[in-house]
Amino acid sequence: MKALSLLGSTGSIGKNVLAVVRQFPDQFRIVGLSAGRSVDLLAAQVLEFEPECVSVGEPALADALAAQLPPSYRSRIVSGLEGNCMVASLPSADMVVSAVVGSVGLLPALAAIRAGKDLGLANKETLVMAGRLIMEAVRAHGVRLLPIDSEHSAIFQALEAGRREDVARIILTASGGPFRTWSIEALTAAAPDQALAHPNWAMGRKISIDSATLMNKGLEVIEARWLFDVPPEQIEVVVHPQSIVHSLVEYRDGSVVAQLGIPDMRIPIAYALSFPERLELGLSRLNLAQCGGLAFERPDHDRFPSLRMAYEALAMGGVKPAALNAANEVAVEAFLAGRIGFTQIAAIVAVALRTTTQGDELDLQAILAADLEARAVAEREICAA
Repeated sequence: MKALSLLGSTGSIGKNVLAVVRQFPDQFRIVGLSAGRSVDLLAAQVLEFEPECVSVGEPALADALAAQLPPSYRSRIVSGLEGNCMVASLPSADMVVSAVVGSVGLLPALAAIRAGKDLGLANKETLVMAGRLIMEAVRAHGVRLLPIDSEHSAIFQALEAGRREDVARIILTASGGPFRTWSIEALTAAAPDQALAHPNWAMGRKISIDSATLMNKGLEVIEARWLFDVPPEQIEVVVHPQSIVHSLVEYRDGSVVAQLGIPDMRIPIAYALSFPERLELGLSRLNLAQCGGLAFERPDHDRFPSLRMAYEALAMGGVKPAALNAANEVAVEAFLAGRIGFTQIAAIVAVALRTTTQGDELDLQAILAADLEARAVAEREICAA
C-alpha cells in the first residue's frame, strides 16, 4: 500500500486525488493533508481519511479546524508554509502529491524531494519558477517526479514509445479556452464569469483564467522544458478545441505518438499514483466515432500574447520565468477582483518580465526575490491602470 501526503486537498485536483484514493483503498492511504481556507471541507476529509498530520493555510484557522475534529487531532494540526513543508516531508509518506495553486508549491516540493519522497506534480509553478533547481534536486536525491497535468502526463506516456535521443518535437495541445474565437476588441470587455466558463474542463478559478489567456499553456511549455529536458525550440503548442488529444511526441523518423482520452483528471492522477501500473477507473470510454472531427490550429499570439511571453522568459533564463509567474498570479487575482480588464493581464506581466532584476536560476533566494519584486511591479502597474 502506498502512503500519500496531499497538498491542496480541497482544490479541484486535490478532490480528484481523493476520489482515486477512495476508489482504491487497498492500494493507497492518506497520511497527510493540507489545504488553504476551506476549513469545513478539510475537516470532512480528515474525518474520512484520518491522516497523521493536517495543515491549514493560516494559524488563525487552526482552531476552527480543531473544533470540528476529535481532541486527538489538536496536536497534529499545523499551518502555513511551514505546515505544508511538514506534510510534504512526513516520514511515513511514500509519495507527495502537490495540487496547490501558484508559487506556494515551490518550497514544499523541495521539502518533499529533500526528504526522499517521490513527487506527483500538478503544481506547474514549481518547475516554472525553479525548473533547473528542482530537477537537479530530483537527481541528487534519487526520487521520481511524476507529472499530473493532463498534457505532461500525455507526453510522459508517449515518451514510453521510443528513446529520448530520438525525440524531435514535443507538441502540447491547448483547448483555446472560452475566448478562442473572440476578437481583440471583444476581449477587452471580457468579464471574469465569461473567462471562468471553460468549455471542456472543470478547473479552479486561477487556472481557468490562465487557460483563457493561454498563459496556462505558456507555463506548461516552461514546465515541459525542465521535466523532459527538451530545449524550448523543440516544444510547440497547437490549439485543439475538443481536448481529446492531450499531447503528442514526434520522433526523428516522422512517427507521432499521441495520448488520447476523455477530459477527466482522474486518468492522469491515477497513472501518476500507480505508475507503471494502470488502474481500472470505471470511467466512460473514448468513442472516436462519436467524437466526430478533431480540429487543430495554430495559436494566435497577437490575441493571446501570454504564450509568446512564456517562450521569451525561457529565452531570458535566470529568474525571469519566476517573475513571469509571479506577475501573472497578481494580475489574474486583480482581474478576478474587477480591478483590471482581461487584456491588461498580459500587459502587466510584460512590464514585470522586462523590469524585474535578473538572477541565478540555481539560487533559491534569487528566485524568491524575483517573485517578490515582480509582484510589487505588477501591483504598481495595476494601481496605475
